[in-house]
Amino acid sequence: MRLIITTFGGVIFGFFLGIISPKLSSTKINLTYIESKYHGLSTQALFDALNPLKANKVGSNKAKGAKIWTPTNPKGAETLPLGIVSSRSDIYPRRLWGHPDKDLTIKPKYLVAFTVGYNQKHNIDAAVKKFSNNFTIVLFHYDGVTSEWDEFDWSKRAIHVSAPKQSKWWFAKRFLHPDIVAPYDYIFIWDEDLGVEHFNAEEYIKIVRKHGLEISQPGLDPDSVGLTWAMTMKRNDTEIHTRTQERTGWCTDLHLPPCAAFVEIMATVFSRNAWRCVWHMIQNDLVHGWGLDFYLRRCVETPHEKIGVVDVQWIVHQGIPSLRNQTFSMGQEDIGLAPWKGVRERCKKEWSMFQNRMTDAEKAYYESMGISTTDITYGMDPSDFRR
Repeated sequence: MRLIITTFGGVIFGFFLGIISPKLSSTKINLTYIESKYHGLSTQALFDALNPLKANKVGSNKAKGAKIWTPTNPKGAETLPLGIVSSRSDIYPRRLWGHPDKDLTIKPKYLVAFTVGYNQKHNIDAAVKKFSNNFTIVLFHYDGVTSEWDEFDWSKRAIHVSAPKQSKWWFAKRFLHPDIVAPYDYIFIWDEDLGVEHFNAEEYIKIVRKHGLEISQPGLDPDSVGLTWAMTMKRNDTEIHTRTQERTGWCTDLHLPPCAAFVEIMATVFSRNAWRCVWHMIQNDLVHGWGLDFYLRRCVETPHEKIGVVDVQWIVHQGIPSLRNQTFSMGQEDIGLAPWKGVRERCKKEWSMFQNRMTDAEKAYYESMGISTTDITYGMDPSDFRR
């Protein structure tokens, strides 16, 4: 009888003790394991950090059962409180130790991306040395060779991205999203076969800022290989130029490409705002970018003034078809077509496809706005030019 009374009393005592004791998290924590893994922290410190009741200072009566919904957050992140949303990133390398605030001794203001093969290493080495520490260096490798570049000291601070047999615009669409490169004032997207003896990146940017150019390129030396457009040829009597005279019949409007509002895509320089627009215009499946140069003007206000060529900082296009020649392993030799011809045919086809897509998109927009498209000129057919 005494045993029954004692047991019953113990149950009652335990019940009341449970009522008056502070509620603890039901989360099961193996403190012995955690303390051995994070031996620098005491058990009490770990418990304090993991206990949601101590970490959350919000009044339990008001927050209990409440749901967060922030409609102004980026799509998919509405359930997060605004203060924790980090919608942009960057490609600044960071340490694996120390305090995050002290990771970066310098934050580059500009970015330059080259699409490269190892065979052009000396050319790229010379080019990179024309860019100061104010630039983040990005190498897009189309031949799969990356570690070997560490023979150059600058390569160890560069960002390397490798995907075999891919083009510059394929890389740019996938790895230079506007929200990733947002910290940079200017983005240089350059080929690997450019002679830079007469070029200095810092001086170039000073001139671009001075003239308010949103999209630009260095002038091309007249001895450059494959020089097609009068607009991009270096002049000797100006600091920059934004207009030119072209061959008869090539310009229906002197304010439109290729007589104005035009640069090529081999050595293009974009402001941050212009690149945000251009990135959205790049088609995911059109990898060569042909035709894009004729529509860069869609991304700039008064493009005949804000798209131009810098004459006092000029380059030489060497015309080395390194990427083109890699198509041998893709079956071009089986049909008796030289690799460069296969690539060129694809370029021309993409130009026509891009032109058609832009025309269709513009027509659809105008029609949706109730605007007649009868008298609207959408652009010149690729067959109008020999390229």
